[in-house]
Amino acid sequence: MLDVTRLRVLAAVNRHGSVTAAARALRYAQPSVSHHLARLEAETGTRLVQRVGRGVRLTDAGRMLAERAEEILGRLEAAEEELAAHAGLHAGRVRLAAFPSALGTFVPRAAAAFTAAHPGVELRFTEAEPPDAARLLRSGEVDIALLFGYSDTPPADDDGLRRTPLLTEPIYLVTPGGLAGDRLADHATRRWISGCERCRTHLLRSCQAAGFTPDIAFTTDDYVAVQALVAAGLGVTTLPGLALAAQRNPAVRTARLPGQERAISAAVHGEPPDPPAVAALLDHLADATAAPLPPP
Repeated sequence: MLDVTRLRVLAAVNRHGSVTAAARALRYAQPSVSHHLARLEAETGTRLVQRVGRGVRLTDAGRMLAERAEEILGRLEAAEEELAAHAGLHAGRVRLAAFPSALGTFVPRAAAAFTAAHPGVELRFTEAEPPDAARLLRSGEVDIALLFGYSDTPPADDDGLRRTPLLTEPIYLVTPGGLAGDRLADHATRRWISGCERCRTHLLRSCQAAGFTPDIAFTTDDYVAVQALVAAGLGVTTLPGLALAAQRNPAVRTARLPGQERAISAAVHGEPPDPPAVAALLDHLADATAAPLPPP
């Protein structure tokens, strides 16, 4: 009997045109895809792929089997969806990777609503900044990754991830209470505090656009620590709206920076449709971010 996993691999190679693209879509390592193809050829006793330059293409027999495989896999997926709908998502697991300010704001609301609707489905969280979250997603260690991108660094269109936009949050200048100046340039001579690598890159670009290079004296991903450092007069910084919504130090002053925003999205990897539990959690994340952020 033909192995369903190997049929899925053959169909993916036929659909995406290369071993590399098929591996990305299936979340497999490239050698694993090659291994499955070789095993399928051994099982069928038929040559299914042939090398062309540095790539491969399917033989006539390979294309015929791939087309049949699509039909078989489509029926299996339909059966799985019908069973999941019939079971009402009474079992299963979904794993989410999220950055700290999301975990401190809308993720708990989405998780509570999801758990109330599907108490039999196990929900797991991993704290990770976007680059690590995307890596976990591609490796199959999580099912959904919450990502963000600044307006000056939009996400790549060819990274293999499917994104659902959730919200756009403003960026604020954060200074000690009582310190005047609502523009970045007003604090060009002060020391600065930066966050993760992506946030640091955005801060450097913003300050350079304002005509100066910031003196970054402290680096931390902890938005509570960042505000404590600012409140103590040790520097100034910028923070997104979610960080200030999660925790606001009353000793700091905030000023919204015009034109500066951060877009939040929920990403999944692989071809649609998504598993029912993943689709359900995506819906709850969208509901939890539907209301506008309160001003800091």
